[in-house]
Order: sequence, then C-alpha cells, then structure tokens
Amino acid sequence: MKGLLLRLSALDADAATAVRVIAHFEALMSAGTDAVSLVRSTAGLAQCPAGLERTGGRRVRFGPGGAALPGEPERVSGSALFGGTGSGPGGRVWLERPGAPGPFDELVLEWMAIAARMLDGRRRAAEPPHTADPALVELVLSEREAVEDRARALRLLGLVPELPLRVVAVALAGTGAEGTPGAPAAAGAPAAAPGSAGGRGLPVAGGASGADRVNGSGGAGGVNGAGGAPARPGAGALPGPAHGSGAGPGSGPGPDVGVETVALFGRSRLRSSVRIARLGSLGAVLVQRPDGDPASPAEELRAAAGARPAGARPAGARPAGPGPAGRPAERAPWSVRAGVGGLTGALDAAVSWRQARVALRFAVSGPPGEAVADHDTLGPVALLAEIPADRLRARPEVRALAELAAGEGGGTGIAALAAFCRTGSLRQAAAELHLHHSSVAARLAHVEEVLGRRLRDPEDRFRAHLALYAWRLSGTE
Repeated sequence: MKGLLLRLSALDADAATAVRVIAHFEALMSAGTDAVSLVRSTAGLAQCPAGLERTGGRRVRFGPGGAALPGEPERVSGSALFGGTGSGPGGRVWLERPGAPGPFDELVLEWMAIAARMLDGRRRAAEPPHTADPALVELVLSEREAVEDRARALRLLGLVPELPLRVVAVALAGTGAEGTPGAPAAAGAPAAAPGSAGGRGLPVAGGASGADRVNGSGGAGGVNGAGGAPARPGAGALPGPAHGSGAGPGSGPGPDVGVETVALFGRSRLRSSVRIARLGSLGAVLVQRPDGDPASPAEELRAAAGARPAGARPAGARPAGPGPAGRPAERAPWSVRAGVGGLTGALDAAVSWRQARVALRFAVSGPPGEAVADHDTLGPVALLAEIPADRLRARPEVRALAELAAGEGGGTGIAALAAFCRTGSLRQAAAELHLHHSSVAARLAHVEEVLGRRLRDPEDRFRAHLALYAWRLSGTE
C-alpha cells in the first residue's frame, strides 16, 4: 500500500488521497470498529465534525479534535444513508463542514456508510460474554479513581467510555445483597438443608472482597462502603425470609458465583458487550449495548433464568442430603439472583453498581420474574431499601408475614401472595404456581385473615405487596 501511495503521489495527488481514504476505512473495518470509533476517526480524517444516527436510535457526533459533540448538528454539508433493508433498521452518516463540501467528502461519506452498514450487521450477532480482569472491573466501578484511569480500564476491557452502560449484580441463592448468607429464598421456600453450599462466600485473592479493595475498606463493605456483614440474628428476632444456611461440615464443593454468572449470561444471548468478574461473593457484570441502546437486559436475563433444564444443578454442586428428622431431601436452591442497575455513563458505572445491589435485595430465587429485579422498574419502591431492617421488622404487617412464614404451611401462603400481587389474577397466579385456582384461593383466604386485608381490593392488595417487599428486605440487610 505504501509503495502504491508513493507511485500515485508522483502521478496524481488526488488519486493518492483517495487511496488513503479507502485504506483508512478498510483498516477500521478490519479492526472491528464501533460506532464511536468510526465517527471520531472520520471527523479526524475529514477535519470537520462528523455524525452517525440510526433509525430510532442514538446519535453519535464528534469534532475533529476527538471531543464528543452533544445535540443536533448545526449544519450538514453532506450525508449518506446505510442499511434500511433486511440487514437492519439502518440510518445515516454525515459531515458538518463549514462552507462548501471538500473534494473528497463524497468518498469519505460513501466509505463511512459502508463501514456503518458492516457495523450494523455485526451488532445483531450475539457476542459471547467475556470474563474480565477483576482489577479492571473494580477500577471501573470505583468512585475514587481518576476519570482518566477509569476510561483506560474501560478501553482495556473492550468497552467504549463514551457510551452508557448498565451494571448487573449477581448472587447465589441463599445469599444477601453482598453475597453473604441472609437473602430470601423463593417465596415461602424452605431454607437450604444443613451441609448445603447455599450462602458460601467466595473471597478473591487477598482476603478482602474485590469491592472492598476498590475503596480500601479492607472489610466486608461494598464498592460504595455499603456494609456486607450478614444480618445479626439477635435474641428474640422475628423470623425473616428463608435464608441459606451456609456450608456445613462435610459438604461438597459449592457453586461458584463467577461460573454461575457466566452461565446465566451465556444463556441470555444478549446482543451487548458483556464483561464479567467475580468481586468477593458477587458477580459484577458490565453490559454495554451497541451504540448506547438504553434497553434493560432484565427480560433477557429472566428468560435465561428460566432456561435451565429441570433438575440441572450449577457446576460443582452436589445433590442436597436428606432433610432433618428423616424428611425427604429438599431441592438445593442453587440458582442465582440478579439485580440490574440503571443506565449511566460508562465513567459513572459506580452509580449503576450501587443501584444493582439495591435491586438485588428485591430479587428472590424462584420464578424467573422474581429472580431478576430491575432498579428502573422498581421505581419509588427502591426507596424501601433505605429503611433500616429493624424499622421494617417493627411494622405490624411485616410481623404478621413473618409469623405466617414461620407457621406450618405458611410458605405456601407467602408464595400465593407473591404470585397474586405480581399478576393481579387468581388464575394467572395458579398457573404460575402450577396449582388449581381453588387451592390458591384457599391459601389467599388464609393470608387475608392473617393480614386483615381483602386482596381483591386494589388498595389492600397494594399494601399487602408493599408489606411483602418490606418483609423480604428485612432479611437482607
């Protein structure tokens, strides 16, 4: 190529420039560029602002100096369309040159559109999740590190600092918001059998969790200083939601939250850049959609959570032993729960990570609809997580649910209440629980008697749902 350029320069400077333009875009396409890199490099090549916008999607604009430009273009000197057929929704690219178009602007736009079309085809292929260096992920999730260091860590992870992302927190069933024993199991499900691996912490090298090392706490806290110690049972404490019991003597190897997180996202087939690391006893996942698509991955994750074949166990897990007092063995709740944080700028990933751990407190192992909690969907309900657990336990409705769950058959009532509040329909709740609707109605009648509420009344059902959230949160602090 260099020899060709030298010969063309001697014969025709314009031809040499045209070859340089083509070589520039071919190099970008060979390297597997993204929309941000394509627009930034084109602006630098053309020495004027450039932009790309997908139909119904996000707009990307950069100036010739490499700085992102907000808002609408002031003046478009030339544009070209791409896609718009079976290859995808398509969009357009443009240059914003002041004055008359340059002599090679048409060629630049033509090849920019070709590169955008190739990028449009690649973005629909499901990219497999990648395990990432925990140190880099910790750096991205830190609020203390310099912006330049976080941007460099994002690039080393193969992510784009200029595009937004979401963070997902994943925990094993039977563990709390920091991966420690104390999270609610499936609504009304029994605790893990003694000797099972539920709730086992998996610290990373160095003793402290990866989240601790980010903020230098060296203790059990999270990235933003949130405490990760298990809830203290205390004398006379009300029974909370079912908890994992932790690994007991003689138990076999337990599941690895990192392996389970990779498996969950592998089944999800997210059309996103996914980077997974184990931080202490949590899986931390960075999810960046192509071109900053704001869609939440919650639905894909719920589908993946329900995709595990019946009876399948996480890697390394063994069947639970016989239950106490000779009762039949319970199925070990070795599934995962996930909390999805809100969409934030990649350099503000710590905000999404904090939201993801809040959402994780609302997730319960069991039905996929409840195993994945989305902070955006929770809305104002997420504020309940800011109330101390002791205050939640003091509420009469929470005490009533705790006593119901502790009683014989109370777990089935809690499960019926959760399904009915979620669906608003007796028959849909029965279908979700695989029970006859008359059985669900009988269980709900008992719940109504305990709570003193009429669940058919929308206001009473709302209060019962709020009490259910509070009861679950009371066991995850």
